[in-house]
Amino acid sequence: MKLFFILLLSLPLFVFSQNTMGLPDVINYPKEKYLAGLQNWDIKQDNNGIIYIANNEGLLSFDGTFWNLYQLPNKTIVRSVEIGNDNKIYVGGQDELGYFIPGVNGSLQYHSLVLSIPEKDRSFGDVWDIVFFQNKKFFRSRDKIFEFSNGSSKVHSAPSEWAFLGKCNDKLYAFDYQKGLLYFERDTWIAIQISSELPLNDPITAILPVNKDTLLITTLKSGLFTLTQKSISKIKSDNNTIFEKERVYAAVSVNADWFALATNNKGVFIIDKNENIIQSFSNSQGLQNNNVLSIFLDNRNNLWLGLDNGIDFIAYSSPIKQIDPSQQKASGYTALIYNNELFFGTTNDLYGIPLQQIEDLSFNKDQFYHVSNSNGQNWGLAEINNKLLLGHHEGAFIINNKTAIPISAKHGFWNFNSITTSGVDIQMIAGTYNGLSIFNYKNNGFIQSGTIPGFDESSRFVAIDKNNNIWVSHPYHGVYKIAKNENGNFIVDSYTNKNGLPSALNNHVYKVKGEVVVATEKGVYEFNTQKNIFEPSTFYKKILGEQSVRYLKNDAAGNIWFVHEKSLGVIDVTSKDTQIIYFPELKNKMLSGFEFIYPVNAKNIFVGGEKGFYHINYENYKKLIPILQVQIRTVRIINKTDSLLFGGYFKNIGEKPIQQKSDIPKISYQWKTIRFEFSAPLYGYQSNLEYSYRLKGFDDNWSEWAKRTEKEYNNLDAEDYTFEVKVRNNLGQESPIASYSFQVMPPWYQTIWAYIFYFLLFGGLIVAAFVWQQKKFTNQQIKYEEEQKKLLYIHELELNKTESELVTLRNEKLEVEINFKNSELASSGMHLVKKGEMLSKLKGEISHLMKGLENPQAITELKKIVRTLNEDDNLDKEWENFAKHFDNVHSDFLTRIKERYATITPNELKLCAYLRMNLTTKEIAQILNISVRGVEIGRYRLRKKLQIPPEKNLFDYLINIKTSEQNR
Repeated sequence: MKLFFILLLSLPLFVFSQNTMGLPDVINYPKEKYLAGLQNWDIKQDNNGIIYIANNEGLLSFDGTFWNLYQLPNKTIVRSVEIGNDNKIYVGGQDELGYFIPGVNGSLQYHSLVLSIPEKDRSFGDVWDIVFFQNKKFFRSRDKIFEFSNGSSKVHSAPSEWAFLGKCNDKLYAFDYQKGLLYFERDTWIAIQISSELPLNDPITAILPVNKDTLLITTLKSGLFTLTQKSISKIKSDNNTIFEKERVYAAVSVNADWFALATNNKGVFIIDKNENIIQSFSNSQGLQNNNVLSIFLDNRNNLWLGLDNGIDFIAYSSPIKQIDPSQQKASGYTALIYNNELFFGTTNDLYGIPLQQIEDLSFNKDQFYHVSNSNGQNWGLAEINNKLLLGHHEGAFIINNKTAIPISAKHGFWNFNSITTSGVDIQMIAGTYNGLSIFNYKNNGFIQSGTIPGFDESSRFVAIDKNNNIWVSHPYHGVYKIAKNENGNFIVDSYTNKNGLPSALNNHVYKVKGEVVVATEKGVYEFNTQKNIFEPSTFYKKILGEQSVRYLKNDAAGNIWFVHEKSLGVIDVTSKDTQIIYFPELKNKMLSGFEFIYPVNAKNIFVGGEKGFYHINYENYKKLIPILQVQIRTVRIINKTDSLLFGGYFKNIGEKPIQQKSDIPKISYQWKTIRFEFSAPLYGYQSNLEYSYRLKGFDDNWSEWAKRTEKEYNNLDAEDYTFEVKVRNNLGQESPIASYSFQVMPPWYQTIWAYIFYFLLFGGLIVAAFVWQQKKFTNQQIKYEEEQKKLLYIHELELNKTESELVTLRNEKLEVEINFKNSELASSGMHLVKKGEMLSKLKGEISHLMKGLENPQAITELKKIVRTLNEDDNLDKEWENFAKHFDNVHSDFLTRIKERYATITPNELKLCAYLRMNLTTKEIAQILNISVRGVEIGRYRLRKKLQIPPEKNLFDYLINIKTSEQNR
């Protein structure tokens, strides 16, 4: 590196337009891309890599994929931005200053500090600088510097006008048009009291450290100065006049030795400590315009430019540089180092450049020169017998003294290959538009001696194996082997898909590590001499599989460079395990069908491109492995409208993005779509990145790796979810997982309360069903019992009917018997009546007879007879028999009468029996042998003794006595 600086110092200082050979890629972000104002005044970056830009329309943020604009309350221009140690984004605008911090949903929210300023000082115009110094915050406007500390503010009024505020080497500096350069100490501004060449009417634009004791000061119109303990001196350099003219708006340290100056008219200059211009970037190098308002070096040493119209990114630390020898972006076909000069063959000319003794040739600093007589398409360069040969559309040339000297008038030479065969004076085979040309080397030069007879195929791809067989491939006709037989004649053999190749099309023959192989649409094939066919190469198949290969080239370390479709890759065999590394930065940038790779060494790989050449410092490429970090930038929920659920910040700016449990949102089921946007803030490396994601709770499998940086999910069920995403680069390294958790709330009918209700309802239904079943069972049982009772009742009825019929029959029988006995009783009663009548009549006749007899003895006998008839004993016996028989018939009627009426007399009892038999008064009188009147008197007395009311019939009463007694 020291030698490099010595060489730089030895270069003419006035040649400011001279650039390094290779320049980093420049990425343009026009207004149409970031969708904000034209001008960009200040740029900063937080610890997570997010870029923040002070823009005419507000604060811009950029994460490598997505742009966001945050406006101030008065929608003013944002002139300055700074990331504080308190993880706040401080901004300054017109009559406005404050800070952004994440709100509840992770989106940046603005908080103004204007109210902390005394009311009389609140009209202060634009805030141009924000600096943090000794735990204090300083905001510079033209008239005032506001100091904020511990919740209070202090105003530092300008002696005339504040024109600069900045910090360098732990000191806070300011510039005033009256006092000059001042520094802040003990809460006051102190003018630097040393000899100074600084003009008071020209503002300072930057103060940068050169070393511990020296500072570099840039001014707007007066160039560059150095500040030491003794003086402020203007740098005596021819280039300083350039910086005076072009106006330095801003400056930043690129590394310990280099500085980047942003100018008003000429873009950006990269200079060293002695003001030597190392590189310059302007419209010619890809900037959108040359008016650079601000410049910033990010955490990967890349440069960001805030332009008067747009934003540019210079991938300054990238190990891939672009080389444009023609300054017209002509396509690059071939390159070769010869005699310490590097030659580039393009689609229109051949260019050369002297090389310095530096390791990384992209930093070679000299001017390209045009090789005379090389106009037109330059196809191939080769060094044979210490001669530089050029295959050209117009013929074959030797390059000598910056001139192309023709060695063949034949048109169309592709390439040159040396060949040596004992006893044969053939030195070189050249592939042409029509076959192969043979050159002999004589008298320190090449002489064309002829062509391969019988072979006229275009020979752009030629390789010579260890047996001096010449292999030629034509992309549309197949592969050819050209060899000499014993007679010295050339024999041409053709190989297509009939000879082991997967197809007759798109076959490219190369010599890799001393072996001839064919790159095909189905992988790499090698020739089997014994079988005389092509077979898939075991080595390449194991690594590359059957993917199509268009180009192969090995380097000095044994790595094999290849082109797959339009992607450049390398099989790296230098590490412990063989690995494939792709270069997405160059995808679609190579010249399709004319791919070219020139590996000089590990630090210098040249690749032909559609617009010039590319230089790869492969050693640095593998070392400069960026720290991979993926971030979830926005989460939106969508139904008929969009709603921002998460704005990209979990807590504080720049802190590790980790979601707290308290921050897990709950989303209504009515939101049909949830959209995630994610990005890895690796600027300039976006083409190298692929993302994989999954939604835990929905699908636990990781997605395929892809370039897309957003994902949507639709109609998610009510559940707890965690979206996870990771990123990997082209070296196969993966980042830690970034995650975002959320909960989709169920509809009201799926909430816990609904489920409790459902449970209670279900339980109630079960209870109701149980009760209903029990009731049904009970009703069935009751119905069964009722049916049983009914059946029993019917049975009983039938039994009763049967019994009733039996009773009826029995009653009929009894009735018959009673009627019979009543008949008997009646007969007996009538018999007694008749007997009484007969006895009465007999006594009357005897008495009448006695009156007619005179015989005393006869009279005596007759009297005896009368006495006999009058004896009561026989009558009583007759009564006893009658009463006993009567009670059997009438259910102990006489017995009950006697029990109920103890005072009843025998004659009254007899009267009751006769009345019960429903005998007439006359019949009763005859039976009792009394008069009818006597019977009536007996009836009367009986009613009185039985206490029968007058209105009640005596017969009915006696019948009722029987019935009531039976009911008891």
